[in-house]
Amino acid sequence: MAMVCLNDFEEYAKEHLSKAVWDYYAAGADECCTRDDNLMAFKRIRLRPRILRDVSACDTRTTVQGTEISFPVGIAPTAFHCLAWHEGETATARATEAVNTCYIASTYSTCSVEEIAAAAPAGYRWFQLYVYRNRKVSEQIVHRVESLGYQALVLTVDVPYTGKRRDDIRNQFKLPPHLRVKNFDGVFEENTDPEEYGVPANTLDPSITWKEIYWLRSLTRLPIIIKGILTKEDAELAVEHGVQGIIVSNHGGRQLDGDPATIDALSEIVDAVQGRIEVYLDGGIRTGSDVLKALALGAKCVFIGRPAVWGLAYKGEDGVKEVLQILNDEFRLCMALAETQYKKLETHCKKETQEDFAASASPKDFAL
Repeated sequence: MAMVCLNDFEEYAKEHLSKAVWDYYAAGADECCTRDDNLMAFKRIRLRPRILRDVSACDTRTTVQGTEISFPVGIAPTAFHCLAWHEGETATARATEAVNTCYIASTYSTCSVEEIAAAAPAGYRWFQLYVYRNRKVSEQIVHRVESLGYQALVLTVDVPYTGKRRDDIRNQFKLPPHLRVKNFDGVFEENTDPEEYGVPANTLDPSITWKEIYWLRSLTRLPIIIKGILTKEDAELAVEHGVQGIIVSNHGGRQLDGDPATIDALSEIVDAVQGRIEVYLDGGIRTGSDVLKALALGAKCVFIGRPAVWGLAYKGEDGVKEVLQILNDEFRLCMALAETQYKKLETHCKKETQEDFAASASPKDFAL
């Protein structure tokens, strides 16, 4: 069967992965309301295309943190890629290198940061970071990724504790014996606490505050991106504390059930930031029109999580490339049919679309 859209990859992955693995990737917290609303919120938004504009050449390139990428879609940090494909994160890294976009490697990778860097030495990579009770664990991995050429740190701030994912509890989910969280080899050997997602439970530090931004800044010269902001108040604090970017994220609906959909939270954060730092978004991106909607509402770039894993399950590196290519093609076509240019969208349309968005009735709509 031809893989025509991202839903085709989802159906393939659901059919071919084991139930426990599928449930792990698909899981949301509690009743999964936020996970599902991430998708539905995009469907509530409507485009208002303009006509008779020259769209004979569509350029999808952009920059994130000063580095050019081929189109404004990257790979969000997702754990345990080896559950979907035997080469795991190294295949994902090669795919993103091949299409020239950004890959955010997860702390909870089943390949080490060294293996990921070696697999795609020319790739544009960021690293997703948690802060642990034992700060030396976090410090050491920050120094490792900086020495390996990773180009930003993505501090995930919405996991003081792990959300309740009911299917994982029912399935008693654990990594199979042949897999491990390789970034922590030798780190937790003496810890006897029960395992939670590949590491001992209670290792994350729930006491972290904004002062940890200054602590991180003392460790590294890498840009710091905060992942997990959903309010204008926290966006303002992020700017005040000198971070270089925000990822509007609710962790794919896997943490607090009842959070807003990320696309619904985006506008107030863009308004609060006022262009002082870059704003990105993850959660619910499934089509090229979803990408365009996020950009029109002020996101600089979006990141996909589950669809990358579906691509891995389908055909490894080639499957991830195919997922990204479909999104790129759909995004380019959507731009053309909406009769807008990406560069014009970046520089002119944000103010216009915000005004239309604020004045519009449901369903939401905006002009491009």
